[in-house]
Amino acid sequence: MTAAPERITSANNPLIKDLRKLAASNTAYRKQGQVWLEGDHLCSAALLRGFKPVWALFSESFWPLAQPIYAQAAIKNIVVPDGLFTEVSGLESAASMGFVMDLPAQPQIQPLSASLILDRVQDAGNVGSMLRSAAAFGFSQVIALKGTAALWSPKVLRAGMGAHFGLQLLEGVEAEALDVLDVPMLVTSSHEGDVLGRVKLPMPCAWVMGHEGQGVSALLMAKAAIKVRIAQPGGEESLNVAAATAICLHFSSMQGGVSADQRL
Repeated sequence: MTAAPERITSANNPLIKDLRKLAASNTAYRKQGQVWLEGDHLCSAALLRGFKPVWALFSESFWPLAQPIYAQAAIKNIVVPDGLFTEVSGLESAASMGFVMDLPAQPQIQPLSASLILDRVQDAGNVGSMLRSAAAFGFSQVIALKGTAALWSPKVLRAGMGAHFGLQLLEGVEAEALDVLDVPMLVTSSHEGDVLGRVKLPMPCAWVMGHEGQGVSALLMAKAAIKVRIAQPGGEESLNVAAATAICLHFSSMQGGVSADQRL
């Protein structure tokens, strides 16, 4: 049986104040050690992967309709007036429910894992989309170098559509830390390397995707075992970094298959 929820009506309640920061700030999660998951899609994705919320928030009108999977997920449920939920929400159209979850501990780099390296990718939408591609194509480890958009920010979480919970995520990593990787490093370039599809791609490997304007840094270009170009017969260099990532990871997964590490 679901316990009776705690009801909060004041916007000055400390929990609500903290939640407002989590929902509005890109980096508040680092200080507070918690993340805000808004909406049933993100919440169900977390539960399916075994993540448990610290507490759950529901709007007054949604609480009687909440499915048991959500109402019984957290030890503590909080119900607030609809207007207060809308005030807290980070969405234009509030989702009526959400979870506050402890920020997962940052793991160590796994040297043999198929990896996606984000080299100062700054747009939150691009980063979220790239996480989705990594999850879809068996690249279980995502390493975000310093200068990349905050991986657990509300915008990246929403763009990731639940991909976060099936990946090993590291952020704020220095480029020198990549030396522990024991898989080939691959990069894309518009000016050098073989055309993607004409070169055998190793799997597992580590794809490096760079800054939206500057591309991959010279340091990582120098470390790359393979450089490839994506053919664009339309005549325009119009692919953004998220689209390029999806293409490259797809080619890798189709050529090399998915290793035992990625099937776990």
